[in-house]
Amino acid sequence: MADLFAADPVETADDTNRPLADRLRPRSLDEVIGQQHLLGPDGTLRRMIASGRLGSLILWGPPGTGKTTIARLLADEVGFNFEQISAVFSGVADLKKVFDKARMERRMGNRTLLFVDEIHRFNRAQQDGFLPVMEDGTIVLVGATTENPSFELNAALLSRAQVLRLNAFAHEELEQLASRAEDYVGRKLPLDAAARDALLEMANGDGRYLIGLCEDLFALPEGTALDVPALAETVQKR
Repeated sequence: MADLFAADPVETADDTNRPLADRLRPRSLDEVIGQQHLLGPDGTLRRMIASGRLGSLILWGPPGTGKTTIARLLADEVGFNFEQISAVFSGVADLKKVFDKARMERRMGNRTLLFVDEIHRFNRAQQDGFLPVMEDGTIVLVGATTENPSFELNAALLSRAQVLRLNAFAHEELEQLASRAEDYVGRKLPLDAAARDALLEMANGDGRYLIGLCEDLFALPEGTALDVPALAETVQKR
């Protein structure tokens, strides 16, 4: 795969202030690592895009598996405007603003993909608020959750969206992410072979967490070489 993160060969001063995980985000679905059951040649999302019918989705999976990235790239792929809110920080007034903007865009012939992070944090009434704008085509909803949607989301909302399960990154996929980070930064992680394997295990399938660990290790002085105990000590300090 090519998931979470893609290297950009041109880096500006502003770019260096952004987290490495953000700088390594893929620029197309072809660059996404993992989730081949969704993004491979016969994957669910590939078939949906090919059919020209992108419906509302609930992306269910562990943290750091690329839910936000995939939603953003889906919008790019089908030419929709991308709007993002978090259920942790947004309320009814925020939703109304997004819906009003989407209605205005629709009148101009533009479609809107609304990505709602941690959608399970919205209460039942707030979840019901999505139903009219989903039904009339004002938005295509893509919600992200780490919790089982069957228990956390309204049945009415689930009946209007397809639930797609994202998997934690396998060891080999985490290795691809680490190698991509090395290519981007231009040097190898300061780890021996055993420590490198330990680093991938520490990530526990979370690609974003792995890239955060890599960023800390790249910040160590040139010439540093860590074995497993030294890596454990460095991560504990983090």
